[in-house]
Amino acid sequence: MRSLRTRGASAKRSVSTYQCISRKGKTVATILPDPATPFGERVARRLREELVIWLTVTGADGTPQPAPVWFLWEDETFLIYTLANAKRLAHIERNPHVALNFNSDRTGGDIVVFSGEARQTPDMPPADQYPAYAEKYRGLIAEEFQTAERFARGYPIALRITPTKVRGF
Repeated sequence: MRSLRTRGASAKRSVSTYQCISRKGKTVATILPDPATPFGERVARRLREELVIWLTVTGADGTPQPAPVWFLWEDETFLIYTLANAKRLAHIERNPHVALNFNSDRTGGDIVVFSGEARQTPDMPPADQYPAYAEKYRGLIAEEFQTAERFARGYPIALRITPTKVRGF
């Protein structure tokens, strides 16, 4: 852990970074911080409670392309459904390295950022047939799309993002 000076000489924020440990392509340790620590508790709570996370991919010209997305955290991966014609799919095909971050609090704190690799998962069922995802977004889907089936038709492509690093302060 190291300190990062922000907002003047007297303000300090503790920056925490956790990386995935792997051997021969197999993950042997999680990237998530211990939920018994303050940072670990914040990460776990936000993964459970947040509805939106920002997905940042790299555009063809190398510029970051952030967009808010709905997600489900399970099995230490993010599940995201996206439009079939979303440019992010071509960007991920070209460069699967992505970042995900939650909104900060109103003063720029409560930062949690994940780095990872994204891939399409064509074997996933549609969003309306994935109970945990459909339940998490039931209210928003009804409000914005009327039915889960309509949402699933509009967002038919499943992405899995496997985080390799989490950091925050």
